[in-house]
Amino acid sequence: MRTSVYFLAFCFLASCLQAQISDDHRARVDKVFAQWDKDDSPGLALGIIKDGQMIYSQGYGIADLEHDVPITSKSVFYMASVSKHFVTMCILLLEEEGKLDLDAEIQTYLPDFPRYDDPLTIRHFIHHTSGVRDNLTLWSLAGNTIYDHIDKDAIYELIKQQKSLNFTPGERYLYSNSCYFMLGLIVEKVSGLSIREYAKRNMFEPLGMKNTHFHDDVNYIVKNRAFSYSPNNDGGYNNLIMRYDLVGSGGLYSNVEDMLLWDQNFYHNKLGGGQQSLIDKMHVEGLLNSGESSNYAFGLVNSTYRGVKTVGHSGALAGYRTYYLRVPDHNFSVVILANVSSFNSGTMVRAVVDILLEDVLEEEDQESDTANGNNASSETTAVPDLSNMAPEDYAGKFYSEELGVTYTLFVENNQLQSRIRYQNPLALEARDRDVFAGGGRVFSFKRANGQVAGFSINAGRVTDIEFIKQ
Repeated sequence: MRTSVYFLAFCFLASCLQAQISDDHRARVDKVFAQWDKDDSPGLALGIIKDGQMIYSQGYGIADLEHDVPITSKSVFYMASVSKHFVTMCILLLEEEGKLDLDAEIQTYLPDFPRYDDPLTIRHFIHHTSGVRDNLTLWSLAGNTIYDHIDKDAIYELIKQQKSLNFTPGERYLYSNSCYFMLGLIVEKVSGLSIREYAKRNMFEPLGMKNTHFHDDVNYIVKNRAFSYSPNNDGGYNNLIMRYDLVGSGGLYSNVEDMLLWDQNFYHNKLGGGQQSLIDKMHVEGLLNSGESSNYAFGLVNSTYRGVKTVGHSGALAGYRTYYLRVPDHNFSVVILANVSSFNSGTMVRAVVDILLEDVLEEEDQESDTANGNNASSETTAVPDLSNMAPEDYAGKFYSEELGVTYTLFVENNQLQSRIRYQNPLALEARDRDVFAGGGRVFSFKRANGQVAGFSINAGRVTDIEFIKQ
């Protein structure tokens, strides 16, 4: 009996020792994040996971600058788009229950959603191949900001107002938060529960994730919340106050301690029927109409880094910058949850991988100057003649039925500017004949009988929004 006790004690001690990070690695990791390890700066929570153990967790900086609350491994962050693979897990659990078909048309579950020329399926939404315009971009184009409280019904109506898609479904990949917002609606329709309650019962409680929830009520108090910030011109920080409580495309709150539990479920599934096939599906990439991969799985991105396979997703909204990255062949993961907008989570997560997996990583490729675009080309680009363009020709009021908003274009100091509602004017620079750009938006003007009659806007995740001159 005594031998058994000694043996168990030895095993416990061995497991504790195994779950340690070396002093050298710890010092090198801390050095990576030293600039945020201050008592007057926002920062981040870090979790490093190896072989099922949290081998290092650390907080750097402050979670709440108004009350001098430091960041710890218990600090709860808004997860932004890292939320997406939690949504797809809900979808796959409902499929496993026989309540949902991934190849069914969206209107099967959301009958009020408009039909376009080609069918839209749940798979299109999961893999960002639907062509449905991005709701956050639409919201911004309509003269709003993400810091507003966005009514759930209002944003859904805005998506439904769109008369066309960005492209034919399945034609290509283009990230769209609309798709995951609507996947959240489908979870609620099919399960009869809010996504918050469905995820709690079927995911978070079974895994013991007590600090994780889908935040569908802006008034809900979040214990240990880390607030978000952005640098200001005075060397300090501005508080980026969010009243955002849409779920699906984002909306998850969690911390690095709970992410350990989520991470380990990828290796030993406890959800649904407990089959590992559920986890395998999470990693299957969508296919385009051409048969090529969309390079996007179920809210996860499969990739490689310095010769090792990686799986993960990043997130960004307001001042939150998040990253969850697994290196499955080495049972190794990194979780970074930051609360300052200037933080580059992708660069930082790779810096941690560089240190902890240095013995198995391949040498980094040294790109040539030519590959970096530093080698001068003998070819010259044709520059359009804009000398005869008169900014006054483009002034006026323009209305978009799809956005329900009027843009006022006017000239000030010989420069064309655009104003939407109460927002500050946006300066537009001429790029080509009848083409202006500013703020990540391209205005392509259209003429009738030689006079400007309207324009269309391309804004990355939204294309060809039509405006008519009033």
